Amino acid sequence: MATVDVSPGIQAGTHPARSVRNMPYVIENELNFATATTTKGSALAATDVLEVLDIPAESVILAAGYEVLAAITGDVTVDVGVTGIDADNFIDGATLAGATAVGTYAQQAAAFQPIILASADTLDVLIATSTTAISAGRIRVWAVVCSVADRVGPVDVDRDQLA
Repeated sequence: MATVDVSPGIQAGTHPARSVRNMPYVIENELNFATATTTKGSALAATDVLEVLDIPAESVILAAGYEVLAAITGDVTVDVGVTGIDADNFIDGATLAGATAVGTYAQQAAAFQPIILASADTLDVLIATSTTAISAGRIRVWAVVCSVADRVGPVDVDRDQLA
């Protein structure tokens, strides 16, 4: 098993600038299997974890999945989740193979639920099984995330003490 970081590191683990209220937003990253193979230094195999999206601390992942962007070379099943919490929470055993049509979205697992992260983590694609090593193709991995950080300000501020 290898862990391969192919995340873009966007926003360095922080939520994007928003209004005063915590609002859900979508993050995404394109996973190129040829690049992931090069980054790993050998063929992608069963139990390899591809870290695709950086999720900031104090977040809830409401939903996640992928869309096939370019033809897949190989035959694998993949899971999408947060390794260490629930590696197949969002996608469980989806097939990626040459027969998977471009534009296909993975169906979320029947029992998926939001995942709450106290500390920063990654949304991962786990190669669950590998009949033929996946060596080419691209998917767009996405997640709907919301900050659950406390946005309430301090009870007292200096100006209150001046009165």
